[in-house]
Amino acid sequence: MSLYDIDVKSINGETVTLEPYKGQVLLIVNTATKCGFANQFSGLQTLHDKYRQHGFSVLGFPCGQFANQEPGSDSEVAETCQINHGVTFPLFAKIDVKGSSAHPLFQHLTNEARGVLGSKSIKWNFTKFLIDRNGKALKRFGSTDTPEQVEPYIQKLLNNKG
Repeated sequence: MSLYDIDVKSINGETVTLEPYKGQVLLIVNTATKCGFANQFSGLQTLHDKYRQHGFSVLGFPCGQFANQEPGSDSEVAETCQINHGVTFPLFAKIDVKGSSAHPLFQHLTNEARGVLGSKSIKWNFTKFLIDRNGKALKRFGSTDTPEQVEPYIQKLLNNKG
């Protein structure tokens, strides 16, 4: 199964796939507005703005599994992200990213891009998955990896047209 075949829900509750993003470089992130790493929203938005004309998108998947740091409804999440963090990159409905209830998208991502010491489990909010133009999760970045640290990897993939 391809990344693009997995059903997800938009922040508005509509069932969609990631098919519209086929051929783009993606950074898929599990987000949380009450997390100490929420300051990364602005860096993620900067990356999205800077590279979207070159075939890049940040996709945010809110998750409340880590200390309930995403307590709001999907509409509250969208509002908070826009008002407090200036987010315009695509957000999706809240999902689980770890454990037996992990969404199939994150099961797929954690199988393709393992964490430290080959770990599959996501440890915290703002774990980032870098996806190439063919839909392959190439690299996982942890919560403490800032968007600025991820940027050179994005640039490299965008410069590689193959």
